[in-house]
Parts: sequence; structure tokens; C-alpha cells
Amino acid sequence: MKRFVFLLLVACLTFYACGKKEEPAPKPAAGNPVTAPVDYLGAVAKGQQTAVKTLGTVSLDSAIKAFFDQESRYPKDLNELVTSGVLPKLRAAPTGMKFQYDPATGQVKMVKQ
Repeated sequence: MKRFVFLLLVACLTFYACGKKEEPAPKPAAGNPVTAPVDYLGAVAKGQQTAVKTLGTVSLDSAIKAFFDQESRYPKDLNELVTSGVLPKLRAAPTGMKFQYDPATGQVKMVKQ
């Protein structure tokens, strides 16, 4: 009798362990599907704004470094880059933004107006 119970227990465990295991259902993406187009367009606009800020400051950074190589000092303001001939003209900041320049360190950032 003990053998029968033991074999029955082993058989049950074997069938249970070899049974089909269901994989968990994939989680739905975060956000509301109804507002997905609006969310997408907002993300695209934010990415474009970040790219414009980065490109604007990178070109000014390289011009400031070129000025420093020529003059061994940082320009007093960004207009000095134009008057010295390093830049043909100062690029306008995007709408709602302005360039913030620190003449002590030579660093330029784009900030909101």
C-alpha cells in the first residue's frame, strides 16, 4: 500500500511538472491608444527642439574655441566672434530661446527667454 501511494505521488508530480506552462501575457504599452498620435507628434517636436538646441550651441562652441586659439582668450560677447571674422554672422536663436554666454569660461547655453 505504501508503494502504491508513493508511486501515485511520483506520477502526479511528474505529470504536474511536465504539464503545459502558460507564458504570461505581454503587457500593453503605456499610454492611451486614443492619444497616441498626439503623443507621437509631441515627442517628434521635442526631439526637433533638442536637435536645434544642440546644433546651435555646438557651432558656437567650435567658433569660441577657434577664437580662443587665435586670441588666447575668450570673446567678451558673441558679437565679437563676428567682428573678429571667426563667424560670418551670428545665428539667431530659435523662437522663445536665447543664447546665454559666460565670457569667463567660454561656455554658451541656450535657455528660454
